[in-house]
Amino acid sequence: MPLVGEEWAYALCGGLTIPEDFTFGSTTVVIGDAGTLIIVEAGDSLDRSCVWNAGEVRLLGPAPTPVRKRLVDEPWERGTDDPKLPVHLTVRISEGLLYLGTGSVTRAGTVLRPGCDEHVLTDCLLRLHSPLTRSSLDLVRPLLPPEDLPDLEWLRHVNGNRASALEQFITGWYPAAPETAGPPSVEASALDLPDGLRHFYRLAQHRPRCLGVQNRVLPVTKLKTDPKGEMLVFGEENQGGFFWSLLWTLDGPEVDPTVWFREYDEPPIAELEPLSGFLIQFSLFEASMGADYVALSCRLTAQQVDRLTVALLPVPLRPFWPGAPTRFYVAPGLVLHVSDEGGDDAFSVWAGATHRSALAPLAEVPVEWDRFDG
Repeated sequence: MPLVGEEWAYALCGGLTIPEDFTFGSTTVVIGDAGTLIIVEAGDSLDRSCVWNAGEVRLLGPAPTPVRKRLVDEPWERGTDDPKLPVHLTVRISEGLLYLGTGSVTRAGTVLRPGCDEHVLTDCLLRLHSPLTRSSLDLVRPLLPPEDLPDLEWLRHVNGNRASALEQFITGWYPAAPETAGPPSVEASALDLPDGLRHFYRLAQHRPRCLGVQNRVLPVTKLKTDPKGEMLVFGEENQGGFFWSLLWTLDGPEVDPTVWFREYDEPPIAELEPLSGFLIQFSLFEASMGADYVALSCRLTAQQVDRLTVALLPVPLRPFWPGAPTRFYVAPGLVLHVSDEGGDDAFSVWAGATHRSALAPLAEVPVEWDRFDG
């Protein structure tokens, strides 16, 4: 990466007019009639703009209106025959600016400004057209020392005391949320639910993210029966494509009932693990999907999967989710799930971590990653 001066960098977006610059947080955006220049600080943080991985730069707002218009609105307003203005990305280090190359906006978040109809840019993801090398990434986003990673004590109890395993995993992975002003409107303990589900809801009172970020276990107040009144629906896919339920009887709940998976109007299929194992699997899946640091690859061979998981510990449960049978592997601060995509030697892998350093066991395996945050 070349080290450049600010005058050279500003000239990238100059032209017939003097470019304007806007600073918000640790970011400076320079807007001219020949292009856009973005300057972020070197370092790594969840709460400020930075180089996120070898292929992505993340901006965190709120950003001024001209920045939102240039990065979000103009690419759609300009005619399809007009070339998009280039976006140049740089990182400030003590010696000057390092030029990363050009990039494109791939995702942007906006919120409506209170009291008016204008949207504010809250976050923006830009993909570099030429990914950074490992040495360049270490320079602009040095890997911070690992924090205390969640341990694997819970794993010893998976096929012994599953309630203990579930509690130890959830309390180790998720920090407790601040105390709420009052108790939940409906106590899970007051409902005629299996012990495992009531225990899960008690854990969710202080750690609500364990209810799910991709799919979800329904809040207590949203529990419902199916149209025939035969099944208690307690979980669903994020777009409503499938749901999980338990047999609903007048005799009261079973101790550890079968969980039924149902997709649209298809016949229900039993999950291979009963509720006690299902809740552990659901929690592992959602922890990996909702993690701040992710590694994913969508089409791997069985041999590649074996190489990725050799340094990890398997979770001793039968496959989760009949739609795409899924197995779990773990290390401190890391959950990786492998899904069988139903083809010949075709698997997808998604790993989530509580800290970048927890992805290190995966970094040396020759895999084409769709995203790698290590």
